[in-house]
Amino acid sequence: MPKQQRWMRELARSITSAEGLARALSLSDDERAGAERAERQGLPIRVTPHYLSLVDPSDPSCPIRKQCVPVIAESLETAGDLTDPLGEVAHEVAPHLVQRYPDRALLLVTDRCAVYCRFCTRSRMVGDGGGAVPQDALEPAMAYLAANPRVTDVIVSGGDPLCLATPRLVRIVQRLRRIPSIETIRLATRVPVTLPSRVTTELVRALRPFHPLWVMTHFNHPKELAPASLAALVRLADAGFPVMNQSVLLRGINDDPDVLAALFRGLVRARARPYYLLQMDPVIGTGHLRTPLSRGEAIVEALQGRLTGIALPKFIVDTPGGMGKVPIAPRWVVSRSNGLTRLRTHRGVEVDYVDPS
Repeated sequence: MPKQQRWMRELARSITSAEGLARALSLSDDERAGAERAERQGLPIRVTPHYLSLVDPSDPSCPIRKQCVPVIAESLETAGDLTDPLGEVAHEVAPHLVQRYPDRALLLVTDRCAVYCRFCTRSRMVGDGGGAVPQDALEPAMAYLAANPRVTDVIVSGGDPLCLATPRLVRIVQRLRRIPSIETIRLATRVPVTLPSRVTTELVRALRPFHPLWVMTHFNHPKELAPASLAALVRLADAGFPVMNQSVLLRGINDDPDVLAALFRGLVRARARPYYLLQMDPVIGTGHLRTPLSRGEAIVEALQGRLTGIALPKFIVDTPGGMGKVPIAPRWVVSRSNGLTRLRTHRGVEVDYVDPS
């Protein structure tokens, strides 16, 4: 098999059933029930051999395991749960194209991922069996983008676009590049985490002619910074791809300042910029993994002054209904009056800042 096809062979060996999980892991009763349910309804199971290698096979509280192994709590709804928390269906401007901001749009090119994360925002559609969107089915989206030059930034997502074969992905990017008003293309992918063998020399060589291409990846825990994943990040950076990371705040997985500090430092060492720390979207069946908003605020406050600025992401809430992202920050401003602002630093010291007269 050609070298560039090795990732396909690994993907084909992924675990996709409750029985497969039970052979690989000592499942708890909750996990076994959750996995059996996932086979019948909801978000399906898929765990690559690489991602499975990071899982503690005997510990249900393993932070990697909790991201990829279903539990029966996925059958429960909590207050605020939504099927489509970001209002993507309501903001679809053409088939497979979502626009929630004036200058950028989201192009959904596949429903497949290397691993189906149990907190997936698009669990309503991911893994539903459709696979890659045919090129001709994307043409109405391309026509919309060409007719709306205010859109200068396109995020290619899904599913995971890097799960597409290289020629198919290149055709999509090449088609976008033929639209003069599109300045920036972003590839939203978790493949460097879940299937790092996909980030081949063949892939980066095929995509380099279409720069500026940004890679938006998704590391959530320091255990995911495995040697193969770090090598994938370095390969992307060496080929000129700016890499930005979006982490999701997950209960019992990374909702701890020490854990996130280790993750963000590790990403910076690999030349990936921590970009967003996202409050988890209120997807139906994910309440057991969501944190209170106040927890994220406290974590960001604990990290301020402890991490260099390039390692400190924005804490973001993507508001329900698709109304847009809102940055959340601790209350650093104590008071304002007559050109005088009193600030509280990360040391707990209050300092006055005087506006120019």
